Amino acid sequence: MVGTLAYIALILISRMSGKRALTKLNAVDLVVTFVLGSPLATVLLSKLVALAEGVLAPTLLVFLQLVITWLSARSSRFRAFVKSEPNPRRA
Repeated sequence: MVGTLAYIALILISRMSGKRALTKLNAVDLVVTFVLGSPLATVLLSKLVALAEGVLAPTLLVFLQLVITWLSARSSRFRAFVKSEPNPRRA
């Protein structure tokens, strides 16, 4: 039962994060995408972690990712800090 609920939660959390093409992910987006499954895997493998705790962690990560996306859209300095693009001055 916990596995089924964790899987449903992962789908819902993934939908909250929005539709992004894998080829357009920056480094931070990619890391967050991979990290989403870890807390839910822990719920499946450990009886010491409650389902609510396993769902809260990826939900918090998605919320923080949305905040970073929002800040990146409004601040070029923040966007430059978050995106991993080469610095032309150092080349």
